[in-house]
Amino acid sequence: MITITDYTPRRSIAPKSGVKLMDIRSVPRILLAGLGAMLMIWSLAADAQQAPPPAPVEVAAAETLPMAATVLAPGTVVSRNDAAVAAEIAGSLRMVAEVGDEVAAGDVIAAIDDSDLQLQLQYADATIRRLEASLKYMNSQLDRQRKLASQNIAARNELDQTESQRDMTEQELVQARIAREQTSLLIDKSRVRAPFAGRIVERYRHAGEYISVGGELVRLVDTDNIEGRAQAPMSVARFLQEGTEVVVRDSDRQTGSKIRTVIPVGDERSRMIEVRIDLDDPDWVIGAAVRVALPETEAVPVVAVPRDALILRQNATYIYRVNGDNTVEQIAVTTGIGNGVMIEVRGNVADGDRIVIRGGERLQPGQAVAVAERPGREKAGEDGLKLARQG
Repeated sequence: MITITDYTPRRSIAPKSGVKLMDIRSVPRILLAGLGAMLMIWSLAADAQQAPPPAPVEVAAAETLPMAATVLAPGTVVSRNDAAVAAEIAGSLRMVAEVGDEVAAGDVIAAIDDSDLQLQLQYADATIRRLEASLKYMNSQLDRQRKLASQNIAARNELDQTESQRDMTEQELVQARIAREQTSLLIDKSRVRAPFAGRIVERYRHAGEYISVGGELVRLVDTDNIEGRAQAPMSVARFLQEGTEVVVRDSDRQTGSKIRTVIPVGDERSRMIEVRIDLDDPDWVIGAAVRVALPETEAVPVVAVPRDALILRQNATYIYRVNGDNTVEQIAVTTGIGNGVMIEVRGNVADGDRIVIRGGERLQPGQAVAVAERPGREKAGEDGLKLARQG
């Protein structure tokens, strides 16, 4: 027999105090929020990886410099010591230095046969010895005759005659010694020596040829002691003086220098004067054509930057200034007088501004940069130049 008992449903287990169960309906919203946060973090990380590093640049300070407009004068690089060395005696050449030989001052660069002169020197030596012996004998004779004359044994006229012969022999001895010195000098001149250090660049005669007095043997050029010589208009003469700073340039380079001297006499046909410029760099090639920037106005103070700072874009000229936060600002400028290295700029630029001179070609306004300072403030032309050319 089946007994039916009362059925009591099992009660649900309540959570412990302080614990709440999650409402399943809130799960999608939480997942979406987490996913959005993850996407944001990923996006920021990607942007950080793609952000370019600061662009490396080199800067120099804008400067206020006295500059003057200049005129370009044609010139040539020359040696200050350039000589056609000639023979001082006639004779047959035994040796002549080769083209390209580098010689020091006093080195023998040519030799003339001195055989005859050596014989003359030997003859002069023999003559001197003979006259010295005769003089010695005459002096002894005079001593003996003076004793006899004092005793009235010898005649006075014999003593006078011996003294006269002694005096003439002394004069002959002097002449013989002079002749020997002359011969010795001629022998020394048979060895033609370099008057200064330099290089043989031309040879006009060869060994075995006969050379006359004054005949040119070689051309000797001092390649270390050079200068520039330029022809300048007389109209700029009043702005030129010794020590005036100038710029010398050729097709490959330019350098700063100073005027060594100004020849104050002009050419009446060309209306030009000669200006000589110091060139300390021995790498200049002698004979090279150069142009010299000479002042044609009084110098005036201007704000200048290195020419390397200029950037040409769309028919306009710009420079980049580095601000205090190491970002760059693009500034439109117009150019004025310059000196080849530094150039006047007109615009929102002041003395002391840090101006980009390397690495500015691809910069954009506001871009961050890594600055490398140029050592020292660059003076005009890095050579103390203060002249300029109309930009």
